[in-house]
Amino acid sequence: MTHAHRTELINGLLDLAAFLEAHPEVPASSHVVVHHFPEHDNDADMCAEIDEIAAHVGSGIEFDNSPYGHYTTSVYFGPVEYRAVAVLTAARALHAAERSYSGCIQFDPPHAT
Repeated sequence: MTHAHRTELINGLLDLAAFLEAHPEVPASSHVVVHHFPEHDNDADMCAEIDEIAAHVGSGIEFDNSPYGHYTTSVYFGPVEYRAVAVLTAARALHAAERSYSGCIQFDPPHAT
């Protein structure tokens, strides 16, 4: 992320907070997650970046028990979470395999009576 993109993100978050504070009639989510995904092309580099982020924010590493097993770290600010996620090669392959069936199965909805 460039410095300009980072500044735009921070300003957008501040603007959102100010807007929600000024407009209590507008519904808001009970929590917010800001995700960061490393842009490396191999698992070792992605995990190293997540490890570095974890060291900076003082959090541990989570290796989810989800079917995809992402390598993650998080830090919370009340109901706001900053979450860095490495989507590992095996997870991307599993996802691609599952998606390869997309459109192959047609659902026949029940007929209305």
